[in-house]
Amino acid sequence: MVLGCLALNASYEPLTMVPMRRALRLVIDGKAEIVEADQDRLVRSERLTMPRPAVIRLTKFIHVPRRFRRQVTNTFLFARDHYRCQYCHRHITELKPRESLTRDHLIPLSRGGTNEWTNVVAACSPCNTRKGNRLPEEIGMHPLTHPVEPHFVHLSWAVRRLTPTQARYIKTFYGSEVLHHLEQLEHRAPRVAAH
Repeated sequence: MVLGCLALNASYEPLTMVPMRRALRLVIDGKAEIVEADQDRLVRSERLTMPRPAVIRLTKFIHVPRRFRRQVTNTFLFARDHYRCQYCHRHITELKPRESLTRDHLIPLSRGGTNEWTNVVAACSPCNTRKGNRLPEEIGMHPLTHPVEPHFVHLSWAVRRLTPTQARYIKTFYGSEVLHHLEQLEHRAPRVAAH
């Protein structure tokens, strides 16, 4: 059964997953059309019966600003860093009960650092506290990987589960390499409650 619905821009660019109610409202209001449906499941109301949408396409193109696509959030940061502290290399599933993953600024904000992809890494709370407001070279704590700004599509889909039908649209628009990368992120995502 399809739980969420993949929303495509009018250009067929995958945008995001939307809740089923939202997808149905967009279709009923004529703002989207059903591209793929879960044929085994029907949605019924007093006046209407339709297949449950798995993929919808907006009827009008919407512009997604570049800065919105690339905004740093902890959810996407942790996915980019594979849910692993970049200093002690522990995975989120290896952290103790009172520990959590946090955002660390390589150049601290208090020393002129920015909140940009190239200046932030995932760090467990003990490592972040130990580093404090020092630079990596001042304390000898260097991240596991060099932080880079990921392609926005990696961020957009890093924390979502795609059905095979929905994955086909990612592959068609962005290529099999991007789809493979997303599938790897899905398998690395923790199955435990977020800290």
